[in-house]
Amino acid sequence: MNVAANLDQAALHFPDRTAVIEEDSSTSYLLFNQDANRIASALLRLGVEPGDHLGLCAPNSYPWLAFYFGVLKAGAVAATFSHLLTKEELYRTITDCAPRVLYTTPERLADVTELREAVGVRQVVCEDGDISFAALAEQGDPDFKTIDRHRDATAVILYTGGTTGVPKGAMLSHQNIQTSVFNVAHYERSSPEDRALCFLPLSHVFGQIHILGGTVLSGGSIVLLPSFDLDQVLETIQRHQVTKFFAVPTIYIRLLRVPDIGEKMRSVRYCFSAAASMAAEVVREWKAQTGLDIYESYGMTESATMVTYNHYYRHVIGSVGTPVNLVEVQIRDLEGNPLEQGLRGEICISGPNITKGYLNNPEETASAFWGEWFRSGDIGVMDEDGYLFIVDRLKDMIITGGENVYPREVEEVLYTRPEVLECAVVGLPDDEYGERVTAFIIQREGHQVNPSTLKDFLKARLAGFKVPKEFV
Repeated sequence: MNVAANLDQAALHFPDRTAVIEEDSSTSYLLFNQDANRIASALLRLGVEPGDHLGLCAPNSYPWLAFYFGVLKAGAVAATFSHLLTKEELYRTITDCAPRVLYTTPERLADVTELREAVGVRQVVCEDGDISFAALAEQGDPDFKTIDRHRDATAVILYTGGTTGVPKGAMLSHQNIQTSVFNVAHYERSSPEDRALCFLPLSHVFGQIHILGGTVLSGGSIVLLPSFDLDQVLETIQRHQVTKFFAVPTIYIRLLRVPDIGEKMRSVRYCFSAAASMAAEVVREWKAQTGLDIYESYGMTESATMVTYNHYYRHVIGSVGTPVNLVEVQIRDLEGNPLEQGLRGEICISGPNITKGYLNNPEETASAFWGEWFRSGDIGVMDEDGYLFIVDRLKDMIITGGENVYPREVEEVLYTRPEVLECAVVGLPDDEYGERVTAFIIQREGHQVNPSTLKDFLKARLAGFKVPKEFV
């Protein structure tokens, strides 16, 4: 098994169909596959062997895509991390994954050059580096055959925050990723006719596996942007007739401020949100303005994206849906005991999409599992129909005067107020209560936040200990 074979299949079935659109250029699946093949064979000529770690530290671009698939085709492991890391963060990450070859940009070359000897990077692929991407590709074979790997072999390493604040490298196997990209394509009803906009970072599980992986598996087109820019996103949607839109809640909130947003999103058939919980009121307002549902799933880096999906068939606002194919979900108490339906507890997951563990970190790996069940660190509850509702992050729970407060519950009520554009509820240190429930609010233009009015409103809908003592 090799997840890069999905690109082989797309090139076989749809050789002339557009695979990638970037600015004014477009690349067919045949050419995309040939470029990845060239990179794969050239990497092997550099001495790369199956199982070696190779790093990608660059913003979204077509060369990033070709290098990534080239790494996988060569049987190596793609360790991907943000190009926005500080020098210290970059050092820690590169030291952890020890890439033999690193693909980066001229903006990071000075940092990489200073670090490479200490961490053993042998080749830097970059303009003004050891070899440019174009020169590397010229050395390769366009007819290279993808190397087969065991389904449990690590395919990618994705970095995610740890409880200590130090990023952890989640090792995802070919089976982990293939399970998820199939589920994404299946549940989203993806087709070769789709054009999926990707401005989210490809170094992150959402962009890399959910958007990129799911689109390649289904033979659709990736419309690629380096990052989120509101005007550029809206222009790109209309110019390229984007059909699938992927974003995080904050972006949907920003788009709701745009006049005639429904008209600007007219080509879009499918909207999806992930990476953070979406307030139900935002989903309702988006539907009212655009006529489109915002579909959600629940997942994380360690699950290679999808764990649950909120369906086409019965879309329940406020829920993240039911478990996807081959994936099981249990709600457990903090001692690891399964709870009855309707009780809140930690969301635990088992399935072929779950990470092998964290690179070089057996302690964190051991603490993340109860047997074969991965501990998400999220608090959730299942309804009688099997729909999962996220209550909050376990670590975000506020303990005030001995009572547990889940910030999202308070935020959901605040979002129903017309004067609240965005909000976040946190616990601040308090000598009397231990933690003081505090609401940070961005007010909507033309409205004024009145703390007394909000307190009265919340007291009528929430227990007194949940009502923020302070509004900022």
